[in-house]
Amino acid sequence: MIRKNPSGDLPIIAVSAFVDPTAILCGKVIVEDNVFIGPYAVIRADEVNSDGQLEPIIIGAGSNIQDGVVIHSKDGAAVTVGKNVSIAHRAIVHGPCIVGDNCFIGFNAVLFNCKLGNGCVVRHNSVVEDVVLPASFHVPATMSVHSETDLDKIPRITPDERSFSESVVKTNNDFAKSYKNLQNEF
Repeated sequence: MIRKNPSGDLPIIAVSAFVDPTAILCGKVIVEDNVFIGPYAVIRADEVNSDGQLEPIIIGAGSNIQDGVVIHSKDGAAVTVGKNVSIAHRAIVHGPCIVGDNCFIGFNAVLFNCKLGNGCVVRHNSVVEDVVLPASFHVPATMSVHSETDLDKIPRITPDERSFSESVVKTNNDFAKSYKNLQNEF
């Protein structure tokens, strides 16, 4: 479902993107080329700041937002998801938040008030909050990373994890094209 927010903003969706009919996109959302948005995802840009303003939620080209993902923001702050990012099933991305290009966000992961450099991997059931992660950083499954976490004690991403992330992006990029073609058959 594509709908306006109370401020009157309507999502802008690239022609080459696929948005599942069960997904909800509301308000100042920008979806770039070849994005796949899966079933029951919710991307809502509707909460304004004290001046009545809000920044957009941007989903970068080639990214995939999988089943049940929720993306929202507090007080109209921006959420930017870079290019070729995978956000896996039931993850929550709550702004303000910046996710760099080529990142992987695992099942049930939670991102809040953070910035992830390019190529980061946040594994399943992890929480990243109030922190800036450098490029190619790896957050192991079930770990909580906050501003006081000693990042030097966490290992960097391995080639196997990078390969896995790239394969998820490729699979979901193919879904965007395949589902778009099916959609055009009806």
